[in-house]
Amino acid sequence: MKLLALESSAKAASCAVFEDGQVLASAWQSAGLTHSRTLLPMVEDMLRNSGCALRDVDGIAVAAGPGSFTGLRIGVASAKGLAWGAEKPCVPVSTLEAMAWPLAHLEGVTVCAMDARRQQIYNAVFRARGGALERLRPDRAVSLEEAAADLAELGESLTIVGDGAQLCFDFLTARGLPCRLAPPHLRWQSAVGVAMAAARRWPGGAAGAQEVVPVYLRLSQAERERLERCAAVRREG
Repeated sequence: MKLLALESSAKAASCAVFEDGQVLASAWQSAGLTHSRTLLPMVEDMLRNSGCALRDVDGIAVAAGPGSFTGLRIGVASAKGLAWGAEKPCVPVSTLEAMAWPLAHLEGVTVCAMDARRQQIYNAVFRARGGALERLRPDRAVSLEEAAADLAELGESLTIVGDGAQLCFDFLTARGLPCRLAPPHLRWQSAVGVAMAAARRWPGGAAGAQEVVPVYLRLSQAERERLERCAAVRREG
């Protein structure tokens, strides 16, 4: 089983080719350019340089969310386009679960944290044991205060991963929770993690390209502001 994986949920974008538990090729870029300019050219270069063609893969894996609204739309649209053109199935996976898989070899509790702004994080929690993951908390958008109170109940040392790891680490340590940051080379979202998560779901988690949609977990800022304005108008009326 060979998968092409895409990740564009945050500032960095990445892609990988994964076959039977091994990474055959990968590329990662965080140059401040929009993913619409970098993701597909990076996929094309990686496939060409690795001697792999799109027709050779069995499916297209993608981080479907949560994450940046624009980044997720670009990643999901790219995966759907590649899948449609090559007549391949898609495997959408949780961005947060994909972040945890590269740390599955570390025994203990992994806290996945993405910066959701306004002192909130996108968060999920897993226990790694024997190279496998046990989910302890669902994907959620929570305040740092709520996350800290919940994680304190676990009573265990925590390893924190994700683009919100430093934010989460600073908040938790200030409240006396034992935790550590994941190693720098494993801290950020990557297509390798997406591929590892998708491989566990193959083939049952595969879907047609038309079925794959981004998972945002909360409304965008523009939608929240629109609802606030509507509520204000109703109150004044």
